[in-house]
Amino acid sequence: MTDAPGAGPLGRVPSVGDRMRLTIERAAHGGHCVGRHDGRVVFVRHALPGETVDVVVTGQGAKGRYLRADVEAVVEPSPDRVEPACAHARPGGCGGCDWQHAALPAQRAIKAGILREQLHRLGGVDVIDGVPLDRAVDVEAVPGDVAGLSWRTRVRYAVTPDGRTGFRRHRSHAVEVVERCPLVTDAVDGVGVTRTTWPGAEEIEVVAGSGGDRAVLVEPATAARTTGLDPDVAVRGLRGRTWVREVAGGREWRVQSAGFWQVHPGAADTLVTAVREVLAPRPGEHLLDLYAGVGLFAGCLAAGLGPEGRVDAVEASVGACRDARRNLHDLPQVRIHQGDVAAWLASGAIDTVDVVVLDPPRSGAGAAVLDRVLDLAPRAIAYVACDPAALGRDVGFLRAAGWRLASVRGFDLFPMTQHVEAVALVLPPA
Repeated sequence: MTDAPGAGPLGRVPSVGDRMRLTIERAAHGGHCVGRHDGRVVFVRHALPGETVDVVVTGQGAKGRYLRADVEAVVEPSPDRVEPACAHARPGGCGGCDWQHAALPAQRAIKAGILREQLHRLGGVDVIDGVPLDRAVDVEAVPGDVAGLSWRTRVRYAVTPDGRTGFRRHRSHAVEVVERCPLVTDAVDGVGVTRTTWPGAEEIEVVAGSGGDRAVLVEPATAARTTGLDPDVAVRGLRGRTWVREVAGGREWRVQSAGFWQVHPGAADTLVTAVREVLAPRPGEHLLDLYAGVGLFAGCLAAGLGPEGRVDAVEASVGACRDARRNLHDLPQVRIHQGDVAAWLASGAIDTVDVVVLDPPRSGAGAAVLDRVLDLAPRAIAYVACDPAALGRDVGFLRAAGWRLASVRGFDLFPMTQHVEAVALVLPPA
């Protein structure tokens, strides 16, 4: 196979459907790899670093500055390439898994490399606590992980016009019909949503809490039904409770079925342990838990502060705050505040704090929130990040203010996908 004729920055931009042979250089943030065609960057799905692959162009960036492509054939495979566990994890198939074609150690190495890259490029980080970045940051498996499979406890299915369930294809609204996803837990699969049809439905979410509850949420609600479902499965708007029980940190948690909870069974305990280790809360200290959700960190860290300590937990979601109050009613030192985090900080409700947990959404905390946090002069900040780029940007802001990045741990909470979670410790100027 030869390169597309006339391609290159000064020539014709290759069109969708053109084919070319590439040598893959590296993995990139976003679940793809990078190759080059006549000097133009090509983002390739279903490839691995070091491979030679034949690809087909699937899209163009603005003004043809870069291309998107997918693998048609692997000419020289990487030693890390494996057969995907799912027949739908292929070019043109389900868009949910980015790295099923890579061995798990290679997946984690890729994620660690991307985490380091974002910390360096966006955060200006070269060393962490005297250790070069390439040796200071790794991505760890979550305890209880089973070959990277059977971990999704919350799954949102798309529905075809004829009522069959599946997942969106990459960068598409088209639905790949999938009867059995190997990433979902047995409890989710056992609900049986994928083995029947759902006329009139657009999306169906299935939730299987670690406390044993299962729930189905159908959009639109008029398409909801109970036919074919076990009697113990709640269906929003028709039967059962609107919340499920989760177990983590030695406590039971109530979480709205449509609310947020980490999807990997081992994730909540893993993150709580990591945050507790880096912050080492002391009796009598004041903890600020921002983007607190249903109170996971506030509740699990409160014990270390003792009855003389104090926790202020701030969360925008009304439903999550309602659950947090229920979950933490036995901890009088915890105060739940419902509202926008930036606005609450700007209100001057507190003027000093000892330790901070930041667990922002994928977009990150941002300058306005970080400015206010630094004004409170904490002795330590634990930043829980679900996006390496957002972490890199926010770390860059904190470093510009004189703070230092003391540690970063990556966790593979989402095997087979591009996503990675990290817990970073940031300390004030010496």
